[in-house]
Amino acid sequence: MDGSKVKLARVEKELTQQALAELVGVTRQTINLIEKGKYNPTIKLCVELAKSLGKTLDELFWEED
Repeated sequence: MDGSKVKLARVEKELTQQALAELVGVTRQTINLIEKGKYNPTIKLCVELAKSLGKTLDELFWEED
């Protein structure tokens, strides 16, 4: 998983990793790992991230072939 779309969306919203983590109920370290592509979030967490960042699941997580 490439988490760079999550990071880009977070920066566009002017949120810190900590602020986003608090919005979705995880630790800052979890957000950091998602953005680095080293953690595969649950679908529930993916939905929470998408809602918090004003994006669709496809916009954040769809990987082009």
